[in-house]
Order: sequence, then C-alpha cells, then structure tokens
Amino acid sequence: MTEIRIDALLPAEMARRAEYIGERKAESPTLQVFALSLMAGAFIAFGAIFATTTATGAAGVLSYGVTKLLVGLVFCLGLVLVIVGGAELFTGNNLIVMAWAGGKVSTKSLLKNWGIVYIGNFIGSIVIVGLIFASKQYLGANGEIGITALKIANGKVAFGFWQALSLGILCNILVCLAVWLTFSARSTVDKIAAIIFPITAFVAAGFEHSVANMYFIPIGLTIKDLDPAFAASTGLDLSGLTWGAFIVNNLIPVTIGNILGGSIFVAAIYWMIFLRPTAE
Repeated sequence: MTEIRIDALLPAEMARRAEYIGERKAESPTLQVFALSLMAGAFIAFGAIFATTTATGAAGVLSYGVTKLLVGLVFCLGLVLVIVGGAELFTGNNLIVMAWAGGKVSTKSLLKNWGIVYIGNFIGSIVIVGLIFASKQYLGANGEIGITALKIANGKVAFGFWQALSLGILCNILVCLAVWLTFSARSTVDKIAAIIFPITAFVAAGFEHSVANMYFIPIGLTIKDLDPAFAASTGLDLSGLTWGAFIVNNLIPVTIGNILGGSIFVAAIYWMIFLRPTAE
C-alpha cells in the first residue's frame, strides 16, 4: 500500500531531492541559468539594502544583539526571493556537489554552473548598486544611510585572508543548511520558515557572504568614488576602501570559504550519510 504523507520530507528524502535538483540545475540551458543568476544577484542586493536601512540609527536606540537580530531578520528577504521566486544563487548552488559526488553531474558541468552563476550574481548586484546610487537613496535619513553603507563596506575590506576565509566558511554552512531545510518543505510557508533562522544567524553573527558583498562593498566604493563630497563629509577614514581591497581582502577569500563551507560541511557530509553507495 502506498503511503501518502502531507508532513515534511525526512532527511533521507531531502538528500534524494537535493541530488535531483542539483542534476536539473547542471542540465539547465546556459541562457536560462544566466538570467536566473542575474535575478539572484538583484534579490540578495535587495536584502542587503533592507539590512542597511534597518541598521541605520538602530545602534543608538537598541542593544547590539537586538540590532543584529533585526538586521539579520530583514536580510532574509534575499534568500526568500531566491527560493520562492526562483533564481540561481552561487552559494546555494554549492549543494550541486551532492549530485556531483554521486556521478550524476560531471566536474565540467559543476564548474560551468558555478562560473555562470557567480558572474551573473555579480552583474545583478552591480545593476542594483547603480540604481541605488542614481536614486540617491543613500542620502536618506540626512545621509545616515550612506554613512552606514560606507561603514559596512569599510569594515569588510579590513579583514585578513584567514579571517575572511573562516567567516566565509561559517556563512555558507548556514546558507546551505537553510537551502537544505527548504528541501523538506511542502509549502511556501514551510520554505520561508526554514530560511529565517539560519540566515538571521549568519548575518547577526557577522559571517561573510560573497554575493551579499557584491552589493555591500561596491555601494560603498561607488559612494566614495562618485560622491566624494559626501564621503569626505562623513569624517570616515576610507583610505583602505578600494576596488583592489574589495577583490583581494574580501571577495576572493570569502568566495573560497563559501565553497568550502557549502560543498564540504553540508553537501559532502549529507551525501556521505544518505547517498553514498554501501556494500550489501
């Protein structure tokens, strides 16, 4: 007799679903993957904009922990849009390793997907950076939003390599766990509920997400370079905030960390537990 259930999928079933989804992602047409990756870059940028706005002025009213909690909570918008709306996010696609480990996806297809999605995420993020700068949204709250954006960007380029790498690993463990939990979902509400706590945790803890940083740091750089009068008026020391520092101090080590965190600590471990062939 066939069992009919309406409750959430069990972990072993989630693993098979993750493997199937990974296989489908790797087989998707290039243009479709690229278009969806542009959307994901924009969606994560919207979460970053929401987080920056929420953080503005909160430190003077709320405690550190409550401020971080609220910022993390609103940032969840980005992954909710990606998962529910449908988009291709580089960090989440590290879970394709589950299909790759089982031989369902070739190394070439895996790296091709990651490369296309990473580039698309970056372009999508930069488009939103341009629109935010053109809209002068950063001048809101008497320029406090722009000051918050500059402080965030300035802080992110000050990491050492190993610190950024470690923060990237920790971040994508939680991001991929959030995506992993959505594989158990039967409804949209289930998916959103699965996303909230892991994503809020990574943001509140100050971990580093490569795609989010494709917005957080370029918006600070754009304000500094294209509105130098405003940047100078903040009194912040922005000498270390450069495009070179963005790439070398943050994006490269954080991206490597994200790959390690998602691919090894989530995808590979769950594959070994639930999907690895075993001798009878």
